[in-house]
Amino acid sequence: MYDTTKPYKKEIIELIKTTWNTRYANVENGIVVNRKFRGKDFHHVDGIGTKGVYYWQKKLFDSAVMDALAMNLNDLAAERAIPYALTDHIMIPKDNKGYILEIVKSLVNECKERDIVILNGETAIHNNMDGLEISVNMVGFVKKPKPNKFNLGDILIGIESNGLHSNGFSKIRKLFKDKFRMEFITPTRDYIDKIFEIDKKININGMCHITGGAYIKLQDLLYNNNLQIRKNHILKPQDIYYEIYEKGVSDYEMYKTFNCGIGFILGINKKDENKFIDEMAGRFKCDVIGKITKGNGKIKIESQFSKRKIEF
Repeated sequence: MYDTTKPYKKEIIELIKTTWNTRYANVENGIVVNRKFRGKDFHHVDGIGTKGVYYWQKKLFDSAVMDALAMNLNDLAAERAIPYALTDHIMIPKDNKGYILEIVKSLVNECKERDIVILNGETAIHNNMDGLEISVNMVGFVKKPKPNKFNLGDILIGIESNGLHSNGFSKIRKLFKDKFRMEFITPTRDYIDKIFEIDKKININGMCHITGGAYIKLQDLLYNNNLQIRKNHILKPQDIYYEIYEKGVSDYEMYKTFNCGIGFILGINKKDENKFIDEMAGRFKCDVIGKITKGNGKIKIESQFSKRKIEF
């Protein structure tokens, strides 16, 4: 039975208080009282969605926390927003002090590593859920706002994903039913540190984290230009994607739902191609995957799964 008094509340508060003093901010009673930076705030909310079913089955709470954070960190990276604070909403199917404290401890540890203060949060017991959900509202500050857009003539650099990340799991559950794959519990790769490092050295025009809506998201950065992605590059889909495709998912649906092996896409000037790839060496595999051309806001992709061409 769910104990509405939440007897573990004091323990949670003591844990999150350990995050309240960082190089970016000081907090008192859940309120930021000292911002040690100049910049405009950028807010972002995301979670792990139905992927939480698999984390709950395996009780992999550390991985679930890393996943929830990465989904937000990558979107902050695309806006050049340095994360400094968050609130969270933790939902699990049954009341269990040990599980809740384990999740909070993992979140606290990850936030302390990144100088992110946890302002407050909520725990909820949903006995009609099959899995857990960790939803995060993350706040970052942008020192120098810059339009996030692809420019005509930009080349597109793709950075490899490490698999499914945290999107398309409603489709995954429908296709695989009760079958399990290790790929279902691999946390989303986060790119933020390397992106910030390279952004100081190379002019990046547009950036996009390939998540919900997958490649359709790129339309927001086109401003009436066209985007073309070719298939002759080194960032091939992982085996799990070919397995999904062979279950009858169309090429169009694959690129509408999944990252298909590419977790992050950037638009840069052609002259910076070699420098960018050299800077990325040893951290993530990347390659030139396409370009921005004149057009009317279309996305054109040569499928990795067939000889078909997809257009959004």
